[in-house]
Amino acid sequence: MTLSLNDYISIFIHQTDLELTSYVKNKLSPFNIAPEQNLIMMLLWEHDGRSQNEIAIKLNKDKTNIARMSYGLEQKGFIKRRMCPNDRRVQRLYLTDSGLKLKKHIIPIAEQFNTLVCQNITTEELDQLRKILLKMRANLI
Repeated sequence: MTLSLNDYISIFIHQTDLELTSYVKNKLSPFNIAPEQNLIMMLLWEHDGRSQNEIAIKLNKDKTNIARMSYGLEQKGFIKRRMCPNDRRVQRLYLTDSGLKLKKHIIPIAEQFNTLVCQNITTEELDQLRKILLKMRANLI
């Protein structure tokens, strides 16, 4: 039996991700920050001075992408990249004053977005969704 396009769960997940990302992109655009760059900023707001490698691991992205996004954030004046004095191969990212000020605008957007996306979904359903998605990821290994 051949599956139709609507039968592929991966396509449904991808389409959902595209809609979510498009929504966030529109909300972040007045602040000159892309959704993926925002993920780096959120990690730095939690703990300033993370290494690019640590961010790559946390976001499950390759180091080259993180370096490119970090460069973009640096060009916008939101972060500074500094070599680690103990290991010159390690670059750490630090928030600038502009990057710190950005937080007060972006965190409310992130919280409103999360509330919107999760409305009418129970905590149990969200837990189940996380478990299912983790199983899907594990199936790929």
